Amino acid sequence: MNALFQGVTWRGVGLIVFESTLIVGAVMLAAWLRLDLEGIRQEGPALIWGKALFVAATCQLVFYFGELYNLRVVSDRREMFIRILQALGVTSLLLGVVYFWFPELVIGRGVFMIAAFLVVLLVIGWRLAWEWLARAVGPRERLLIIGTNAAAIALARELHERRELGVEIVGFVSGSRPVSLSLEGLTSGVLGTVDDIPALVGTKNVDRVVVSLADARGKLPMDKLLEMKLAGVTFDHLASVYEEYTGKIAVENLRPSWLIFSSGFRQSVLVTAGKRALDLAVATIGMILGSPLILLTAAAVKLSSPGPVLYHQVRVGLNNKPFTIHKFRSMRADAESKTGAVWAQKNDVRITLIGRFLRKTRLDELPQLWNVFRGDMSLVGPRPERPEFVANLTQQIPFYGQRHAVKPGLTGWAQVSYTYGASVEDALEKLQYDLFYIKHLAISLDLFIIFKTIKTVVLRRGT
Repeated sequence: MNALFQGVTWRGVGLIVFESTLIVGAVMLAAWLRLDLEGIRQEGPALIWGKALFVAATCQLVFYFGELYNLRVVSDRREMFIRILQALGVTSLLLGVVYFWFPELVIGRGVFMIAAFLVVLLVIGWRLAWEWLARAVGPRERLLIIGTNAAAIALARELHERRELGVEIVGFVSGSRPVSLSLEGLTSGVLGTVDDIPALVGTKNVDRVVVSLADARGKLPMDKLLEMKLAGVTFDHLASVYEEYTGKIAVENLRPSWLIFSSGFRQSVLVTAGKRALDLAVATIGMILGSPLILLTAAAVKLSSPGPVLYHQVRVGLNNKPFTIHKFRSMRADAESKTGAVWAQKNDVRITLIGRFLRKTRLDELPQLWNVFRGDMSLVGPRPERPEFVANLTQQIPFYGQRHAVKPGLTGWAQVSYTYGASVEDALEKLQYDLFYIKHLAISLDLFIIFKTIKTVVLRRGT
């Protein structure tokens, strides 16, 4: 599986492609209504098409930043309508600015207003039609889960919430004895034991049987399952399916053998060299072009509260080697004078007023470009933790030490995929994303994460 396209489905791709076609079509229709065919011929059809594509690209970019392709966010119709109107308003403002500076990009007087009206009608109508179509087509895959542990339930809940994936959980199968299972919010339940699997696959039209080895080891009727396999039924490990649909690796009940024998977890010389070249290029350009912003941020920190501008702290890096990380100070200078090393909490009272803004916009991380330039860190990787926390988390969380197999990053898959947290449970959740990143290490994935980080900064969703 290509990690870059994790979670992408034909439904989502169809939504984007058809929506882009609608927007281009709306602009071309507006041009025809306003300019007529003679005007289009005088302007040049190829030029008109190019300008229409520019409008569509701008609109789609705003839709992306407005979370209109996050189908969890826009599952509610009212939320969808509001976001579409907001996004089209922002698109109008952006294009207005562009047209002011580059008037040659204007298609024709009055075309934009007609196109905006058509886009509103067509996009909202298409979204409603797409929602109906997605329900009418039904699930593309039906899963039967063998096992009732926490990872199995977490997978079921994830798939239940992400209807856009088109996956339906038929139900669960327990071990040798029936069990009761609390599945609040889920329509599926425990349908029987492992002896019932052959009958369930036939009667429930199961496409894939997902096996939790921790629950099923030594209990499966292998002869019957082999017959089903030869008859076309697909079997897969829970860990593999969990990874496929969630973008993280389930650590609970995960055995080292799965990590050893599964694909991925390879650091080729080419990828390592490519990452280092990307790190050097972006860090150098970032420090040069960002120097005015760095100076302004330093002045803001200095003027807002007493204490040093920069905050220096020891973190654990590649192969457990400690290094000193540099950040703009976002807390009071005496933040840990009485408590020692403690996790920062959400709405932490120790954070200064300017520090809260710096964290939201990630500007407090700018000095870490020097860490990236030096080679202590990479642009993308697991976020480095303090030695005090690493020692504790390594004892409590299995495979935690494996996150140090790559350089820590200025941003990472966990940072763009998971909300803020400061506990052992949050560290476990982030580790599952970090292991996914390490397994699928690639320049394309790094670029994807960098782009999502830019979105996080623009929307001020930092911690």
